[in-house]
Amino acid sequence: MIKKLLLIGVFIAFNSCGNENKVTPDSSEIDRQISALPYFNSADFTPQWNTPIHKIPPFSFLDQNGDTISNATYKGHIYVANFFFTICPGICPKLTENMSSLQEFYQNDDDIMLLSHTVMPWVDTVEELKKYSIRKGVNAEKWHLVTGDKTELYTIARDGYFADEDFTKTTDVDDFIHTENFILVDKKRYIRGVYNGTIALDIKRLMRHIDILKNEDIQ
Repeated sequence: MIKKLLLIGVFIAFNSCGNENKVTPDSSEIDRQISALPYFNSADFTPQWNTPIHKIPPFSFLDQNGDTISNATYKGHIYVANFFFTICPGICPKLTENMSSLQEFYQNDDDIMLLSHTVMPWVDTVEELKKYSIRKGVNAEKWHLVTGDKTELYTIARDGYFADEDFTKTTDVDDFIHTENFILVDKKRYIRGVYNGTIALDIKRLMRHIDILKNEDIQ
C-alpha cells in the first residue's frame, strides 16, 4: 500500500511539471503544420509569406548532352538547383550524392527536376560533364548538369539564386563561387526554400517542403 502511494505521488509530481518541461515539436512536426512555403526575395534569405517578387531570371546553358537548357526546360516543374564542379575534392561529392538520392526518390515523379550548374566552366566542358554524368548515374530526363559562359553562370548564381554567400564581403565579380546550398524553385520560378546540401536532415526537410509545395499547387 505504501509503495502504491509512493508511485502515485511520483506520477503526480512528474506530470505537474509538464508545463515546465514541455517538449517543443521537431522540424518535421512544424512542417506538418505549414500549409504553404514562404518566398525568398533577397540574398539574406528572409522568408516572406504571400510576397512573390524575385524570379529566377532567363538563362541558357548547355547540358551534359550538348542540349540547350533554359527556363523553358523547367517550365511547369518544381526543381532543385545547386552549384558544383567536377574536380572538387571538398563538398561537391556530397552534394552530388544527395542530388543523386533526390533523383532516385523522384525518378517516377515528372513534376520534380534537378539542375546543377558548374562554377568552373573552363574545366567542365560538355564532354567532361558527360563523363561525370555517366560516372554518377545522372538521368538526363530528370537532371541537367550545365556549363556555359563564366560571367553568365556567375551572374545567375549571384543575382538569380543568391548562391554566393561571400559575394557581399568580396564584391568581386570574378571571385570563385562555391556554395553548399540547394535551392528549391517552384513552377513559377520563385525561390521557396534554401537547404544545406551536405546535411542529410536538411535533405529530408527539403523533401517535406517539396510535398508542401506540391499540395500548394493542388489547392
